[in-house]
Amino acid sequence: MHLSDAVLSSLPAAVAAPGYDRSTLSPGILHFGVGNFHRAHQAEYLDRLFAMGEGRDWALVGAGVFEGEARARSILAAQDWLTTLVEQEADSSRAKVLGSMVDFVEPANAPAIIARMAAPDIRIVSLTITEGGYFLDENDRFDPAHPAIRADAALPEAPKTVFGMILAGLRARRAAGLAPFTIMCCDNIPHNGRVTKNALTGLAELSDPDFAAWVAENVAFPNSMVDRITPATTDRERAILRDEFGLEDGWPVFCEGFTQWVMEDNFPLGRPPLEKAGVQFVPDVAPYELMKLRILNGGHAAIAYPAGLMDIHFVHEGMAHPLVRGFLRKLEETEIIPNVPPVPDTSLEDYFDLIERRFSNPKIGDTIRRLCLDGSNRQPKFILPTLRDALAAGRGHEGLALECALWARYCAGVTDSGAEIAPNDPAWDRLTAVAQAAKARPMAWLEQKAVYGDLAAHEGFAGAFCRHLDALWSEGTEKVLTRYLGG
Repeated sequence: MHLSDAVLSSLPAAVAAPGYDRSTLSPGILHFGVGNFHRAHQAEYLDRLFAMGEGRDWALVGAGVFEGEARARSILAAQDWLTTLVEQEADSSRAKVLGSMVDFVEPANAPAIIARMAAPDIRIVSLTITEGGYFLDENDRFDPAHPAIRADAALPEAPKTVFGMILAGLRARRAAGLAPFTIMCCDNIPHNGRVTKNALTGLAELSDPDFAAWVAENVAFPNSMVDRITPATTDRERAILRDEFGLEDGWPVFCEGFTQWVMEDNFPLGRPPLEKAGVQFVPDVAPYELMKLRILNGGHAAIAYPAGLMDIHFVHEGMAHPLVRGFLRKLEETEIIPNVPPVPDTSLEDYFDLIERRFSNPKIGDTIRRLCLDGSNRQPKFILPTLRDALAAGRGHEGLALECALWARYCAGVTDSGAEIAPNDPAWDRLTAVAQAAKARPMAWLEQKAVYGDLAAHEGFAGAFCRHLDALWSEGTEKVLTRYLGG
């Protein structure tokens, strides 16, 4: 059975249909970045809400700034914008069809996207454009010198970037006398609302400082923390859906059962009542965000590189390896969790126990390679802030130094067995050259100021890093981990 509106009333028994009449939906949110995480997260929360008979004037309209997104749009269009979501736990799997998207503007068609944002029914513009999509420099500040930003600043009437298009949409609304939409970032970056605001106002400042000031004064950017492990879709997932559930979907989404969304309540034009669907609205999302970034995302980094060097393919296989799992737990308990401030009504130890179970889920099919991806962007966000806090407080940092050495060793492009590691970072060629130089002179790795800043000058950390990297090359990952776990 091929997924479409026509089969919703006769889906296989194991697949749940949307619990509402889709003809009752009307758009309220335009979303940039219609990928797996968005559909497993924001689209699924809205689907829950619509099934309760709530918020049905907040349906999703998709958007994308790259022509390459046209293929995804065509797949979803052939399915009437429907997505099959498969939630997988160790002992169960549940499939349901999400109906919360009702349209998808042609990707890279700036005039059409701008016009859609300028329509009165769009009251929220949301984004999942990945951590690397915010034009940040090595200090995590907006980079006005980026070529794409300079191009949009020179021709603001013909934008190519997501921020240029959003600015054009806001200009059109202001000219029409419409209040600005709220901009809701759903990307996994610290202070994501503030980062989005800085990018938008930073771009506007280059061509129209008065408009930049208007955006800063009038547009809301609530911060949020989002969480759901959602691997990429491959033929494996399509085959499972077809063979085990009896449904053909060109782009299904597989994810874990767990999901979390914590958000600040700042929506001047209103919002869907997402608290009824499980979203937690709080005055300040920062404590939750820091907990997640350090314990979960830092934990992903901790298991990624040792597992990658030992030729382990799936995340759950890594968690089944006693050295990888042991490294994760020791690092979390002794160096990561001690550097996470208290979170309201939350036990950090229980939170890590939950994460350990989530990482061990054998049905997710999440890959070690995905966790290793884009370390040049992720390490400065998920590992190095914890390291800096540990150094400032005089706390232990041996395991964090080892994690940095494991990343350096991975970037050399070959596993302990001699297998080649395919490029896995936007800066892979540069990283590989530095990592290979660091085999003979480990400090070459820490001298990457864009990543490590002044950390190379810290003798204790630099000494531990160099010792670990030398040992990884001379003895291999297993022996180094065994020694670390033995104290």
